[in-house]
Amino acid sequence: MISFPNAKINLGLNILSKREDGYHNISSCFYPVPWCDILEIIPSIDLKFTSSGIDIPGDKSNNLCIQAYNLFNKDFNIPGVHIHLHKIIPIGAGLGGGSSDCAFTLKMLNNLFQLNLSDDRLESYAGKLGSDCPFFIRNKPTLVSGTGDQFKPISLNLSGNTMVLVYPKIHISTREAYAGIKPMLPKQSITEIIDLPISKWKSLLTNDFENSLYKTHPDIKNIRQLLYEHGAVYASMTGSGSTVFGIFTNNVAGNLLDILSKKYIVWSKQL
Repeated sequence: MISFPNAKINLGLNILSKREDGYHNISSCFYPVPWCDILEIIPSIDLKFTSSGIDIPGDKSNNLCIQAYNLFNKDFNIPGVHIHLHKIIPIGAGLGGGSSDCAFTLKMLNNLFQLNLSDDRLESYAGKLGSDCPFFIRNKPTLVSGTGDQFKPISLNLSGNTMVLVYPKIHISTREAYAGIKPMLPKQSITEIIDLPISKWKSLLTNDFENSLYKTHPDIKNIRQLLYEHGAVYASMTGSGSTVFGIFTNNVAGNLLDILSKKYIVWSKQL
């Protein structure tokens, strides 16, 4: 059984307040994009995990795919499997690749062993493994609130536009991203802004992490500016960085991708 866990972008990201438990209340819109890993799961005598593509740091026995299997095995005593992940989505780039791999593992195991779990149940399991993981169960445009654990589906559709994603090969930790943040309520909510035409987003739809990270990582700001200079109708950093995306309503100028790919990892596709 093979699937293709996809990335996501954040359309806007506001840090609203800091909670007593140390976490932050946020507001954002998650949107799935088809930059994908490749995940294969086959029956096996014992549990086995292998990977190829981008090197995955850390102990492989603690990979989110393995954690997903162990979660189900605890409740359902499922047979062993061999999980192979071909990693394509950059790691620590604000694209949710690890969370997607985790969620797709749950969905595949649910189908492989005919557990017949509903999306609600799958989301509940995914939430035990990470705040972004439940999004990838339904994998549709979603308004996100709370600590990133509250979801509300929306009808936003960017089909027909071309998406350009640029990863500047910079890893930004959550601690670094939040170090420059002063939580505050925005003048206008993300919910209201994304209902407007995309051409209005540039001056309204913001990622609160950007300004402080621009100072320490000027490449992020430069990429965003370059996307606008070459015709992006909207461009922003996604999540806590460092990937920058641009939305183009017309064809992307060929020289833009050439310029970017000389220095960065670039992905582009019409949605």
